[in-house]
Amino acid sequence: MRTVRQVDEEQAERLVNTYSDLILRLSYTYLHSAQDAEDICQTVFLKCLTSGQVFESRDHEKAWIIRTAVNACKDLLRSAHRQRTVGLELVAEPPAPEAPASYVLEAVMALPVKYRQVIYLYYYEGYSAREIGGLLGQSEASVNTYLSRGRSKLRALLKGDDYAHEIS
Repeated sequence: MRTVRQVDEEQAERLVNTYSDLILRLSYTYLHSAQDAEDICQTVFLKCLTSGQVFESRDHEKAWIIRTAVNACKDLLRSAHRQRTVGLELVAEPPAPEAPASYVLEAVMALPVKYRQVIYLYYYEGYSAREIGGLLGQSEASVNTYLSRGRSKLRALLKGDDYAHEIS
């Protein structure tokens, strides 16, 4: 027979294997900090394991995890501690810049949050505008507007000389 502890460990392992990359990527789009994204990831898993939440399906579970991650990121961004502190990486002399993994991803990360989050969920996670609206508490029309405006901003960002040379 399996003990409660074994079931909890198996559940925790399944959650980490299934959702850790999603939570880390989504959190990073909000926070621009790998360390903060890792903290959010742990927070979401702890809430999931301790909340006693019963999910109707895997889709319901995934939507709950995304919503919880978004809320945790927003809470962290609003926290007084974050507004009064500066990361060590800003104090120390920065190392040589790393080559960007993708000009498009770099441009997406440069967008304002309201455009960045809908573009990320739509293109990187494959959600529809209706689903994104449900996850973010916005109307489908608002999501479509943010997608349209975000695409326009991306086009403007990607029309620079560096990008034109990369395509050639």
